[in-house]
Amino acid sequence: MNKLPYLFAFIILLTSFHAPAAHAQWSPQAKGAVIGGLGGAAAGAIINKRNRAVGGVVGGVAGGAIGYGVGKHIDNKKKQRAAAAAQQRAVAAREANYRRELALARNRPTVTTTRTTQTALVPANSLTASSTMVGGMQPAAQPAPSNAAYLPNPAYGDASHPYGTSEYRRKSW
Repeated sequence: MNKLPYLFAFIILLTSFHAPAAHAQWSPQAKGAVIGGLGGAAAGAIINKRNRAVGGVVGGVAGGAIGYGVGKHIDNKKKQRAAAAAQQRAVAAREANYRRELALARNRPTVTTTRTTQTALVPANSLTASSTMVGGMQPAAQPAPSNAAYLPNPAYGDASHPYGTSEYRRKSW
């Protein structure tokens, strides 16, 4: 007869977790702490036969702490899986966007232009003057042409080549 109130309290605790009216969201830490605390209290009361109340309290505290740790571990694993899934979705979205841009670039008509080299008259005092100066004198060192850092770009208009949007490409040296 002495164990009947404990049995009723245990049944009420177990049925309160599965009540359909209670829609509260429990975190994994809270679930682990409650389940661990109840299991630890029951185990502590069973193990300590001289003083069941002290055994139940000590077992409940220890079980609650262990249950909280297990719940925290489970929650961290869920967060890691969610972060990995979000990263995979972002990579897939970037790849799909890249493929879509490639398909658009392939479908665009390519513009090919032919360039003819034109010679222009250059004044005698410019940096690109010929090697013979006015009066037939030659300087000691030749001045550098003004467009020495740029080269014509034969792939102008082709998006698959570097500098596809520029008529000239820059020298790398």
